[in-house]
Amino acid sequence: MTITRRGFLQGASAAAALAASPALAATQQLKFSYQRSSTLLTILKEHKALEGKLGPKGFEPAWYLFNDVISPMTSGAVDFHADVADAVPIFTQAAGAKLTIYAREAPSPQAEAIIVHADSSIKTVADLKGKTVAVRRGSGAHFVLAAALKRAGLSFADINPAYLAPTDAAPAFERRSIDAWSIWDPFLSITESRSPSRRLTDATGLSGYQRFYLVNDDFVAAHPEVVQIVFDALVEAGKWVKANPKEAAVFLSPLWGNVPIDVVEAVNSRRSYQVLPVEKSDLGDQQKIADTFYDAKLIPRAIDATDVKLWHPKG
Repeated sequence: MTITRRGFLQGASAAAALAASPALAATQQLKFSYQRSSTLLTILKEHKALEGKLGPKGFEPAWYLFNDVISPMTSGAVDFHADVADAVPIFTQAAGAKLTIYAREAPSPQAEAIIVHADSSIKTVADLKGKTVAVRRGSGAHFVLAAALKRAGLSFADINPAYLAPTDAAPAFERRSIDAWSIWDPFLSITESRSPSRRLTDATGLSGYQRFYLVNDDFVAAHPEVVQIVFDALVEAGKWVKANPKEAAVFLSPLWGNVPIDVVEAVNSRRSYQVLPVEKSDLGDQQKIADTFYDAKLIPRAIDATDVKLWHPKG
């Protein structure tokens, strides 16, 4: 399917027409969570790409920005959840959250890394022993850090982990109150553009860094046609970013805090943004993450990472 800016933005005019209709009063809020790294969901939100498609189904999108994405996922506070890196579903599965995976992005291993300051004495992952390393608990970067430490013959017991949200870790890194940071894009590229830094490793060979999209079990059971609409819109948004790299970067720059356009382009070049269905055979990395987290006592029980509910699109 060919996507153009005009076609992508048609949802906005349709939404305006719906807003003028008395029927809108009968619509139900469809709650979406997103985080700053949720590029495709942000595009859908800002372009109002879903309003015209969901209105006839009786739904109106409502958007909620979260730094801690696990809490709304385990509580069921929203219907559709922020796209999350591969480690997050392990935590939610271990917690018994009633979630269905309905989409994934193809791997983007260069989009997350462990970084230090350019002049740091830390040269390798092994040098992190005894150092303070920031990471977002439950994130894909959490697994990359755990896997990198294991590969270097270390464990979390050998470092001082600082469990910080990216918005807190970024200034801590700039102040040098942490020694290293395991982080993902866009925070990774933003930090690299602002502070001379060096990558100890990215996720290559450790994790495919797939991002997963989840929806509440009850909602997908009741409204599979709405999940199809969201899935199709995400596919189109991903194609739009890749087909229009400069325009996408100009659009996203102010939403990311006026990040320089060339930095946004760098972020987008490392993310695949290829939205695909999910099969159990795609979850091999998930089992590695689950086993690593269980061994590190980060989850309370061993789990079968393929024992999850999957939704499949039509066609």
